[in-house]
Amino acid sequence: MSAEKEAKSGIERRNFLRTVGLGAAGAAAIPLVAAAPAEAKESAEERVKARYRETEHVKTFYRTNRY
Repeated sequence: MSAEKEAKSGIERRNFLRTVGLGAAGAAAIPLVAAAPAEAKESAEERVKARYRETEHVKTFYRTNRY
């Protein structure tokens, strides 16, 4: 095989590997783009209600961690 033919073969191989690499990166990025941000569905009443409750397990956590 001549040096010129080997060089051309090496370039073709590099182009093939570059194309395969770009295709894999593009395929991996598709799910990231397609995923929509999650949104909570709550009514106006739920948005203003009190959420914190100091239950027994919360009190136990505070006591054991000395808060």
